Amino acid sequence: MPTTPPTDAAARHWIRWTLLFWAVGAAILIVYKWRQISWLGLADTDDNLRFAQVNAWLGGQGWYDLRQYKLDPPHGASIHWSRIVDLPIAGLILLTRPFVGAFTAARIAVAVAPLLPLGLALFASVVTVRRLVDRSAFALGAGMFFCMGTMLLMFMPTRIDHHGWQLALLATVVAGSADPVRRRGGLVAGGAAALSLTIGLEMLPYLALATGAVALRWVWDRAEAPRLAAHGIALGLGSAIGFMLFASHDNRMAVCDALSPVWLSATLLGGGLFVALASIRDDRRTVRLAAAVAAGALVAGGFALAWPQCLGTPERLSPELRALWFVHINEVRPLYAHGWRTWFPVGLAPVVGLVGYATVLWRSRGTPLFPAWATVALLGLTSAGLMAWQTRSGPPAQLLAVPGIAALTWLVLPMVARHRLMMVRIFGTVAAFLLLSGVIAGLVVRAVPNAANAAPAPVARQGKPGGKPALTYRNRIDMANRRCPTLPALRPIARIPTATVLTFVDFGPRLIAMTHHRAIAGPYHRNQTAILDVIKAFRGTPDNARATMARHGATLLLICPGMSESTIYNAEAKGGFYWQLARNRVPAWLVPVPLPKGSPFKLWRRVG
Repeated sequence: MPTTPPTDAAARHWIRWTLLFWAVGAAILIVYKWRQISWLGLADTDDNLRFAQVNAWLGGQGWYDLRQYKLDPPHGASIHWSRIVDLPIAGLILLTRPFVGAFTAARIAVAVAPLLPLGLALFASVVTVRRLVDRSAFALGAGMFFCMGTMLLMFMPTRIDHHGWQLALLATVVAGSADPVRRRGGLVAGGAAALSLTIGLEMLPYLALATGAVALRWVWDRAEAPRLAAHGIALGLGSAIGFMLFASHDNRMAVCDALSPVWLSATLLGGGLFVALASIRDDRRTVRLAAAVAAGALVAGGFALAWPQCLGTPERLSPELRALWFVHINEVRPLYAHGWRTWFPVGLAPVVGLVGYATVLWRSRGTPLFPAWATVALLGLTSAGLMAWQTRSGPPAQLLAVPGIAALTWLVLPMVARHRLMMVRIFGTVAAFLLLSGVIAGLVVRAVPNAANAAPAPVARQGKPGGKPALTYRNRIDMANRRCPTLPALRPIARIPTATVLTFVDFGPRLIAMTHHRAIAGPYHRNQTAILDVIKAFRGTPDNARATMARHGATLLLICPGMSESTIYNAEAKGGFYWQLARNRVPAWLVPVPLPKGSPFKLWRRVG
């Protein structure tokens, strides 16, 4: 698509306007999440573990020691993360704590930290749209960015885990790929890829694809050699620096799920081969293609020979753990396995983005912009496919759809605006924006009543005459998921002397983050034995649960009836230990611990 010089003041001062968009968006998100910020409402398990990890570091735990000793004591749970994401959270706490106290400092940190990667992701997306669509389209790019609802959830205040940073760095890789200044673009994209890998491997498929696209662009056009060499240098050197500065003690072993010697060897070899390829001065594409294929085969073959254990999924889950735990995680299920209320708002924007990519690829064929558009379109297509495979790919799919949607909107809106009828111009512009941005999906979901939640309870399930109707099954689950993690609900638990607690796998991170207690397990794949112990304790016999608690030194048993995890035990392990507890069939070796009236928890102490 043609790129014209900016002719208005807004386009010339696009950086100021982008900062303003970020500031306004950040303020709106803080207001939207104010209640959760006030009560440290870290809803996701990873956010809670990140908070616990930062507190442990500030409390004296070593820089390279990322074991969580409040999980699976005494040796602790191995966590595959790095300290990079801890830095802004800890910095905000240390900066504000002397003035406002520890609790308010923590609230400020969880509110502000996610807004930093939000700003980077927004800026990178706007840069991409300016480079590929039009310099005056920066506002459209920002607007489409803030319409990606599923993606935006990763940047919400209190969402302090690494996903927001990885999305922001993926957007930076895309911006570098679209840079017409080849050497600068290679340095930015390669450096962002290295930093993303240092944080975690979740974006590995997209980073590998973007890196491969750099080689293909060089195969097509030898003038891309500076981009190829710069990308290789930044990727190899950046990952080496990231490994030296941030790899934990556990990640310095040959593990498959983090930047370890396994993946460092691949980035160093690949980066070096990129530099070597860039030195080839042959003008024949066939020669360059053969060299690129040989380099790719060398990296892939060397990896397979050196690290055969890492050829499967990085988590390396046992079949038993996959069957009992992993398949129940909603975000790893295929998008089509969910109801339309999930797949429609998540999937509409990426589909529109693909339409936009197909359109601009056709229009830009034979122009200098085609290779950049092809790279971004390939990433968008891949992300849409991965989204269909696993729902957790929805946020990157929406992020990668932004340039395609912006380009399609840039073409469609002027056509509507030029219509001779004023009503068509007004309502057509609004309708086109709502449809192309994906906002219409959210409006439809809100407009259509949800029968599962809206249906009244049957008369037979009501309490006393004139009393409140019984809650529906879904209502009870939602209420338990909301109430049990709250600070008021946890406060009585926190008053009890420190103990190791048998509780749900998914509740372990919240318990250790908000109280001084320890838990047996959290939902982290390196700790397969502890996870299986908890699951089998709740699914098995009371005697097995007692033995599990004794083996792990757990003296308290805590459950929140109705939480999502409990529904699995109820449905798949009828007659099991949790099934009995939920029906007040409590073995004699458990003594109830009194809790305030109205507490959503049930708590027992193990005796004997």
